[in-house]
Amino acid sequence: MSSSCMEETSIRNNQWYRIISELLLKADIKINGSRPFDIQVNNPHFFKRVLQHGSLGLGESYMDGWWDCPRLDIFFQQILRAGLDKSTPTHWRDLLRVASARMTNLQSKRRAWVVGKKHYDLGNDLFSLILDPYMQYSCGYWKNAETLEQAQLAKLKLICEKLQLQSGMTLLDIGCGWGGLSVYAAKNYGVSVQGVTISREQQKLAQKRCAGLEVEILLQDYRDLNNQYDRVVSVGMFEHVGPKNYQTYFNVVARNLKSDGLFLLHTIGSKQTKANVDAWTNKYIFPNGCLPSVANIASSSEKLFVIEDLHNFGADYDLTLMAWYQRFIQGWNQIADHYDERFKRMFSYYLNACAGAFRARDIQLWQIMFSPSGVNGGLRVPR
Repeated sequence: MSSSCMEETSIRNNQWYRIISELLLKADIKINGSRPFDIQVNNPHFFKRVLQHGSLGLGESYMDGWWDCPRLDIFFQQILRAGLDKSTPTHWRDLLRVASARMTNLQSKRRAWVVGKKHYDLGNDLFSLILDPYMQYSCGYWKNAETLEQAQLAKLKLICEKLQLQSGMTLLDIGCGWGGLSVYAAKNYGVSVQGVTISREQQKLAQKRCAGLEVEILLQDYRDLNNQYDRVVSVGMFEHVGPKNYQTYFNVVARNLKSDGLFLLHTIGSKQTKANVDAWTNKYIFPNGCLPSVANIASSSEKLFVIEDLHNFGADYDLTLMAWYQRFIQGWNQIADHYDERFKRMFSYYLNACAGAFRARDIQLWQIMFSPSGVNGGLRVPR
């Protein structure tokens, strides 16, 4: 028997291998199989690392090149559809993190800036490469779209029409990113916009993009806002607020919205109420993040607002993420001098894992319309 065959036999007899192999078969995934969603293991220590460290071990071992998979998006779709995320043992560090999230305000004013520095300040060259011309780092609306740019323009139009923007109105954009929505609303609806972000890189580029328009981009925490606006919008920011601050968040919106105003919340959401996010995502992508549930949103807003409409188009995030991934891979050589191969694997893993999660309908995307006291006759919104 050759040394390679002996090594293969030794791996197969390993208890760690057997456990992982049996788990993956529940999702119809084979180790070293021939299908694009099967995994190719490059390091025999992979199995023990995943079982000992769970999600973190799976993601970090991929970043380290210990395993590969041509279609990570399908791999994660099948993993989640089979419920394997609930089958693997929970590591003690995960338990500590959950306990910490329940006892500590991980999204306090001091901590809130961490995600800006860790993720949104990665580099405008990176985000300019993968995003559309309006720099929308949130789910596009693919109802009638065929390209990323069309989907993001459709999303911007959908938001503005749901808010019933009219010339002369004031709009507060909480978590304005690179200013894409602020620019679009000011140009196409004649509104005056004030946007806030906790990312210096975002503010820098947003101010440049908004030059000459009635748009002001502020670098500040949302909790310091104290003004009156006709409309309030928040796109892809609520995921960073955290359970201990949900009530404060809605108090801030209520404080800043006129009595006859409208508020649109665009957020990724969890099917179930949880205190934390995936361990790997928390460490490498969105530190201190937490996906809200419908129950979180309803209980935190019920004394302040009427929910006029809830629109779920989470399946569209799958298309958005895969479009970003395609642009990332196609344009990698343009930014390769600024990022290493491990970063490339990390970012690829992130985009594909998220795409698979949305495709499996494990996580959702909601646009929720609120009014302070209820709109007479109800609110008719576009779809």
